[in-house]
Amino acid sequence: MEDKIRDILREQVDPVLSQHFGGASLSKYENGIAYVRLTGACAQCPSAQETLESVVKDFVMGGCPEVEDVVLDTSVSEDLLDMARKILNGEVKDD
Repeated sequence: MEDKIRDILREQVDPVLSQHFGGASLSKYENGIAYVRLTGACAQCPSAQETLESVVKDFVMGGCPEVEDVVLDTSVSEDLLDMARKILNGEVKDD
């Protein structure tokens, strides 16, 4: 199921969002819910939730009847948190 959702995001959603310098990625799929993170310019857009509702949800749920809902993932990635910890601990030098 995750591969099918990723294909829809890559082939159908990303071309639409790329017009606004953005994209979408699947964070996880569990219990019938696809958690999607918007990327690029779409990640910080004030209309991100509307984009999810009017674009992403339609494509994903239209292509995968098993998906019961699509939710916007606004969590901070572990990679970003790790980098912030390293910076704060002086482990990353600014040259």
